[in-house]
Amino acid sequence: MSLVDNDDIVITGLGVMLPGATNVHDFWANLRDGRSQVSRLSDQLGAGLPVNVAAQLGELDYREFLPELSDAHMKKYSREMLATMSALVAARNDAAPDASLDPDRIGFIDSSSRGPSEYWYQHSLAHTRQDRDDIPLGDPMMAGLPGSAASFAAIYAGIRGLVTTLSSACVGGNHALSLAARELRSGAADAMFVGGHEFAVIPNVLRLYSEPGRAVLSYADDPATAMRPYDKDRDGFVLGEGAIVLCLERESSALRRGARVYAKVLGHQHINEAAHPTRMDLSGQVTATMMERLLKTARIAPSEVGYICGHGTATRYNDLAESRSVGLIWDRPGLTRPALGSIKPIYGHLFGGASVLNVASTAMMLHHQTLAPTINCDIPDPECDHDHVAEGARATSLDVALSLSFAIGSQSSAVALGRA
Repeated sequence: MSLVDNDDIVITGLGVMLPGATNVHDFWANLRDGRSQVSRLSDQLGAGLPVNVAAQLGELDYREFLPELSDAHMKKYSREMLATMSALVAARNDAAPDASLDPDRIGFIDSSSRGPSEYWYQHSLAHTRQDRDDIPLGDPMMAGLPGSAASFAAIYAGIRGLVTTLSSACVGGNHALSLAARELRSGAADAMFVGGHEFAVIPNVLRLYSEPGRAVLSYADDPATAMRPYDKDRDGFVLGEGAIVLCLERESSALRRGARVYAKVLGHQHINEAAHPTRMDLSGQVTATMMERLLKTARIAPSEVGYICGHGTATRYNDLAESRSVGLIWDRPGLTRPALGSIKPIYGHLFGGASVLNVASTAMMLHHQTLAPTINCDIPDPECDHDHVAEGARATSLDVALSLSFAIGSQSSAVALGRA
């Protein structure tokens, strides 16, 4: 056992590049106030598709976030790279780590489901259109690689430890957090950044997820109410885009330098169901077993859990499986179901960034002692009749919360967070 095995891991920094939120204040305000950042697709993106909306980051002037990056270099980078770089710098600045920290002992583990899909879409356009000069393109040797966003973010930030990118669909961010925590607990690193990003709001992906027979995207017209997790009238999720980065440290180091701590990472659990590749176990038993293992290894009693940030995709399989799993654990004598919420109606579904976004949101709820609402859940499905905090933000006394994530490929994961 290393000397740091029993030192808690804490979240000390947060950086976001999301629709309507490029700083921590706006990120939390949108969650707390239930302000959806979903908007209508442009005519170019939505042409010929039944999908009308997505949570889109839009064009930003990244010089504001990356002042030391020259214009010549910036032109070679894709939006995916620039957003991830900006989120990492923001997380570093928010954490304000000790300037004497050895850069060899700082790492960055990122997550993305589809990598540079937007870049390759734009690249294909540039070869078929006459106005190719109007299409923003980066250098394909850099912008076309799945790991470039993390690698170039680390170069800009001077990070010389473990830098890598995972692709495990929607659970990749939780996998990244788990690996980062192990680096810290083993003593191999003194600070680890954990990120997730996705830029998949392109016609190819929109078409893929809205085809008859496999449609999981909402066809709604109204952006603000398009995504309705756990609601009886739900019809699927809304795609989102952007980047989120967390800074993780050992608690002893954070306390020694007087850092602000958003939340403690109490534990993490991952399973591969080795079953249906695209559908969760509808009984809820597999997810319930995973959560029970997490609670046991983290030494958390079920009665201590006050909130669960669900994957909450507003699809039948996800909503029912999550709801049933909660009932299997908490519908027992002496226990009360914790609130079960979803933040996806605010920022959309970010695929490879989704689980990091969930963890970041849950950490902010613990930090502010306020539960964010699940908007648009007006009439819950009878099988999802939980407390979804549907009435609006709720002041609370919250000590422990769980964050769930599920993915294509039969994978599931959960993270337990605690009040700092």
